[in-house]
Amino acid sequence: MGISWQQLLILLVIVLLIFGTKRLRNLGGDLGGAIKGFKKAMKEEDKKDEDSEDKEPELLEKDETSKPQQKTSSEEKQSQDK
Repeated sequence: MGISWQQLLILLVIVLLIFGTKRLRNLGGDLGGAIKGFKKAMKEEDKKDEDSEDKEPELLEKDETSKPQQKTSSEEKQSQDK
Protein backbone atom coordinates (compact mmCIF):
# COMPACT_ATOMS: atom_id res chain seq x y z
CA MET A 1 0.00 0.00 0.00
CA GLY A 2 2.10 2.87 -1.28
CA ILE A 3 1.33 6.51 -1.54
CA SER A 4 -0.67 7.39 -4.63
CA TRP A 5 -0.14 10.51 -6.74
CA GLN A 6 -3.36 11.99 -5.38
CA GLN A 7 -2.11 11.73 -1.82
CA LEU A 8 1.20 13.32 -2.82
CA LEU A 9 -0.66 16.18 -4.50
CA ILE A 10 -2.75 16.82 -1.36
CA LEU A 11 0.41 16.73 0.76
CA LEU A 12 2.12 19.21 -1.57
CA VAL A 13 -0.82 21.62 -1.36
CA ILE A 14 -0.81 21.45 2.45
CA VAL A 15 2.96 22.08 2.59
CA LEU A 16 2.57 25.07 0.24
CA LEU A 17 -0.20 26.51 2.40
CA ILE A 18 1.81 26.11 5.60
CA PHE A 19 5.22 27.33 4.42
CA GLY A 20 4.50 29.41 1.34
CA THR A 21 6.32 29.40 -1.96
CA LYS A 22 9.00 31.92 -0.98
CA ARG A 23 10.07 29.94 2.06
CA LEU A 24 10.16 26.69 0.08
CA ARG A 25 12.21 28.36 -2.68
CA ASN A 26 14.73 29.58 -0.11
CA LEU A 27 14.85 26.14 1.45
CA GLY A 28 15.50 24.57 -1.96
CA GLY A 29 18.29 27.06 -2.68
CA ASP A 30 19.91 26.44 0.68
CA LEU A 31 19.73 22.70 0.20
CA GLY A 32 21.25 22.98 -3.29
CA GLY A 33 24.08 25.15 -1.98
CA ALA A 34 24.81 22.68 0.78
CA ILE A 35 24.98 19.80 -1.69
CA LYS A 36 27.32 21.77 -3.98
CA GLY A 37 29.57 22.59 -1.03
CA PHE A 38 29.64 18.96 0.03
CA LYS A 39 30.57 17.77 -3.46
CA LYS A 40 33.31 20.40 -3.72
CA ALA A 41 34.77 19.35 -0.38
CA MET A 42 34.74 15.69 -1.42
CA LYS A 43 36.58 16.51 -4.67
CA GLU A 44 39.21 18.52 -2.77
CA GLU A 45 39.69 15.66 -0.30
CA ASP A 46 40.15 13.19 -3.17
CA LYS A 47 42.78 15.45 -4.72
CA LYS A 48 44.63 15.67 -1.39
CA ASP A 49 44.58 11.89 -1.07
CA GLU A 50 45.91 11.44 -4.62
CA ASP A 51 48.67 14.00 -4.00
CA SER A 52 49.71 12.37 -0.74
CA GLU A 53 49.79 8.92 -2.38
CA ASP A 54 52.07 10.29 -5.09
CA LYS A 55 54.44 11.82 -2.53
CA GLU A 56 54.66 8.82 -0.18
CA PRO A 57 57.19 6.82 -2.25
CA GLU A 58 59.46 9.87 -2.42
CA LEU A 59 59.29 10.27 1.33
CA LEU A 60 60.14 6.63 1.90
CA GLU A 61 63.20 6.90 -0.33
CA LYS A 62 64.41 9.96 1.56
CA ASP A 63 63.87 8.26 4.93
CA GLU A 64 66.00 5.28 3.94
CA THR A 65 68.90 7.47 2.84
CA SER A 66 68.73 9.73 5.86
CA LYS A 67 68.82 6.93 8.44
CA PRO A 68 72.14 6.68 10.27
CA GLN A 69 74.00 3.50 9.57
CA GLN A 70 74.22 1.07 12.45
CA LYS A 71 77.62 0.18 13.75
CA THR A 72 78.82 -3.35 13.40
CA SER A 73 79.75 -5.29 16.49
CA SER A 74 83.49 -4.83 15.84
CA GLU A 75 83.08 -1.07 15.53
CA GLU A 76 81.12 -0.98 18.80
CA LYS A 77 83.87 -2.89 20.59
CA GLN A 78 86.54 -0.52 19.25
CA SER A 79 84.57 2.54 20.39
CA GLN A 80 84.07 1.00 23.86
CA ASP A 81 87.79 0.21 24.19
CA LYS A 82 88.69 3.85 23.59
